[in-house]
Amino acid sequence: MRLLIVEDDAALRDELVRQLSAEGYAVDSASDGRDGLHMASEYDYDLAVIDLGLPIIDGISLITTLRERGRRLPVLVLTARDSWQDKVKGLEAGADDYLSKPFHPEELRARVQALLRRAHGAAQNRLSFGPVVIDTDAKAVTRHEQAIELTSYEYNTLLYLALNAGKTLSKTELTEHLYAQDYDRDSNVIEVFIGRLRKKLDPDGSLTPISTQRGLGYRFNLPRSD
Repeated sequence: MRLLIVEDDAALRDELVRQLSAEGYAVDSASDGRDGLHMASEYDYDLAVIDLGLPIIDGISLITTLRERGRRLPVLVLTARDSWQDKVKGLEAGADDYLSKPFHPEELRARVQALLRRAHGAAQNRLSFGPVVIDTDAKAVTRHEQAIELTSYEYNTLLYLALNAGKTLSKTELTEHLYAQDYDRDSNVIEVFIGRLRKKLDPDGSLTPISTQRGLGYRFNLPRSD
């Protein structure tokens, strides 16, 4: 999943990028509302974390403009303000949730995960696809209740495919949502990960969990059963 952090405090911004990158997200950042608006308008992010007290363009105006432009990505507001009115204004502008500073890293992680799940119609942390179950909190995958060992990149690729089950996702889309901006888009790493996932999820050839749509991309075929 690709996230955008818009925060003017350099130390906090760097810490947020570090924390969320360590969770396996591809993370971009901006230090003011103008750059944040440009990035969120130009690139297809899965979620934005936006501080209300931004320079040049404040957080409320940034969120309002994004919604007016039809950008529907989930928005988590960061605010150091104690006033409940400021939190209400953020939600009314189109934010989906808020987090008051200072906050614990675990709360940030939980809220980000919840918003991402909700954006794909999943309320629970356990996503079931027949015999395959993905636990988004533990970042664990089982098949017929047997644990499957995945690397972080394999897990992230599987989760994005599964959250978009039934949709054909191009290699470009997968690359943009899963990997850093300097990732080599001509690399065959996506194909390698897909191949590994097929073998690990379907060792006996009975599921066909991921299919290749020639010239178009990849599709996760197992329907949600939770």
